[in-house]
Amino acid sequence: MLRRKSNAKKTMIQTIELSNGRSIPQIGVGTWTLKGDEAAANVRSAIEAGFRHIDTAQGYDNEEAVGHGVKDSGINREELFITTKVATNIMREGKDAVRTSIEESLSKLKTNYLDLLLIHWPVKDCVKDTWQVMEEFILEGKVRSLGVSNFNKHHLDDLLSYAKVRPVINQIEVHPLMTQEDNLAINRELGIQVQAWGPFGQGDIDIVGLPLLQQLAEKYGKTSSQIVLRWIIQQGLITIPRCKPNHFKENLELTTFELSDEDMNAISALNQNLRSNVNNDPETFPW
Repeated sequence: MLRRKSNAKKTMIQTIELSNGRSIPQIGVGTWTLKGDEAAANVRSAIEAGFRHIDTAQGYDNEEAVGHGVKDSGINREELFITTKVATNIMREGKDAVRTSIEESLSKLKTNYLDLLLIHWPVKDCVKDTWQVMEEFILEGKVRSLGVSNFNKHHLDDLLSYAKVRPVINQIEVHPLMTQEDNLAINRELGIQVQAWGPFGQGDIDIVGLPLLQQLAEKYGKTSSQIVLRWIIQQGLITIPRCKPNHFKENLELTTFELSDEDMNAISALNQNLRSNVNNDPETFPW
């Protein structure tokens, strides 16, 4: 069968080195809420626009569609960085269920390896068993890097007390009203890169409408969204804004300008420790 020729552009996105020596594109695309044909089409469009970092999760119920989008792009698999996450309900079902779910993720995504596999939430009393299964996939060559999502310091300390493979990423909510500076410092000290999810407040908080961001957008001749993403990557963080074709061009132009230290500090000063949703607190999440 002839493989479709890729129309993907070369990417200009910078990469961040992980503690295991591998690299991850600093800007990717998140697929939360995307389903079916829309998910497949948006992922394909993202790759063709120049994105190489695709983030999904078992809990998003779209891995198969994401896999179709990747395949339809015609791009060489080695050019991509694909992440998925083990779902909370699967973690509660035990090791066998976790192993089966990861094999299913590989099949749905139409790949024989994952670049990054995360624990989606620190489900109490389930992290150790889940992590040990994930480590088996590293040994088998089916996963290249492991990480976590929504972990606080005590979650990390517990994990590191038994992990044979150290996490390279912690994916947490970061935006101007939720800067997580203490958490960022802890992860840096541990050699764990931070990936910012929800940079615009997940639609529950109007981040881009904040007056300061509007003023800075006018000052720099950019959009408020670009100001937010530039603030994130200028801190050395990785981020995965939603996979929306109408924003691809501006999300790829973040290296064309730089925020002053004064403006960086002003954005950080907006912090209210405000999560996009009360259920997104790792200490009290209901899942």
